[in-house]
Amino acid sequence: MPPNFAERDRLRLLRRRFARARRVEAWYGIQLRKIAHQIGLLTGIYDPDDLTSTNKLVDALRHYARIILPWARNTATRMLADVSARDQQMWNDLARQMGISIRTEIASAPTGDLMRGLLQEQVGLITSIPLDAASRVQKLAVEGLTEGSRGSTIRDMLLASGQVSKSKATLIARTESARVASTLMQARAEHIGSEGYIWRTVRDADVRPRHRKLEGKYIKWDDPPVAGESGERAHAGQIYNCRCFAEPILPSFKG
Repeated sequence: MPPNFAERDRLRLLRRRFARARRVEAWYGIQLRKIAHQIGLLTGIYDPDDLTSTNKLVDALRHYARIILPWARNTATRMLADVSARDQQMWNDLARQMGISIRTEIASAPTGDLMRGLLQEQVGLITSIPLDAASRVQKLAVEGLTEGSRGSTIRDMLLASGQVSKSKATLIARTESARVASTLMQARAEHIGSEGYIWRTVRDADVRPRHRKLEGKYIKWDDPPVAGESGERAHAGQIYNCRCFAEPILPSFKG
């Protein structure tokens, strides 16, 4: 059954909200790719004629992961605050549109522990970028010695570490900005009595087939569907590279 006018208005509001969330993703991606750029510069430490250069590079990358901790916390905090503010504004707009008053209930949603947990996760993901690069350097060095690869060949592969890290930074920004938005949406929706939501996609050619089949389906918050290619269960927007979002169903509108 096609949505009525009120439902269409709510959908337009939600789509605008998630479109704005993409701006957070873009900003977050720019910040995280700065780390990848620095990793690319650090690979200049590697000298194929110096047998100790691999250890120097690994140590440098691990040290870099430690010294960016304060920056990582600040960057993650700003991303979380931006997403949270946009989510709360969306709920206020939605309430006005539906003619109900939930401002107090939304403001009292117990999201403190959730936000602290999300912050720790983001800091871990940010610092994992140079740590993963260090592991990659070690792995390439060991494989080079085992397989007898030339130093110049290893160097070429190490120089690609910056690009590998850039790809990871982009994936983190895309996945995490959407996951945080969806997780906050769920927490606030459940707080005001919502039992589930309608799965919505962005309806373009890039929507993965599994998610396309979920479009328009009612999903209970306590029963996430299979959303990953390896059978992972997750709500809309809460799995890697997912651009889908939840249209929360409030108790009085469940029908």
